[in-house]
Amino acid sequence: MAHPYPPLNVEVRTPRLALVGATDERLARLLPMVRAGVGDADSPPFNDPMSLYDDNPGREWQWLRGIWAGRGRVDPGFWRLHLVVTVDDEPLGMQDLIGLDFAKFGTVATFSWLGADHRGRGIGAEMRAAVLHLAFAGLAAREAASTAFMDNHASNRVSVRLGYRPNGTTWATRRGEAALMQRWRLTRDAWDRIRRDDIELSGVEECRPVLGL
Repeated sequence: MAHPYPPLNVEVRTPRLALVGATDERLARLLPMVRAGVGDADSPPFNDPMSLYDDNPGREWQWLRGIWAGRGRVDPGFWRLHLVVTVDDEPLGMQDLIGLDFAKFGTVATFSWLGADHRGRGIGAEMRAAVLHLAFAGLAAREAASTAFMDNHASNRVSVRLGYRPNGTTWATRRGEAALMQRWRLTRDAWDRIRRDDIELSGVEECRPVLGL
């Protein structure tokens, strides 16, 4: 049964995985991963503030509240589509698409995470390719941006593989410590050169009015 809130009906399907709307039922199935910790690494991957770093019993509550708040904040300057990554209907992580003054500039950014047991298998590149298809083919984006800490080699490799070009650097903090980040930019022309014909979209047209498009 379709959800009454159209963003939760958006689906992006590739031969390998699906991105589906982050309903409460799907979020509940991701909670064990969040509780176990998805940001724990020698080189922390996320910039502050980040609920996935908070090592306390309330971590999952803070994470849920952030997603619920994101659903409610939809305006011309900012919106965020929260999508759960699934393989054979098993949730593995999340891939978000963020609109930044999208109605004026057509620019998007992405954010993602995978459970520790699902990394290193090429899923990160596939889910980014899927969300870029949603942005460019589904929402007519003009360009996509990405940032990653210099030592987040997996994320930076995905950006290179998918046609992004370096776009300068910036500083951010992670767990309170300053660190340098690489900025990346993918234009529509660059995406068109690697555009795939095996990715399917559904629920996008019904979602556009909610995003003010």
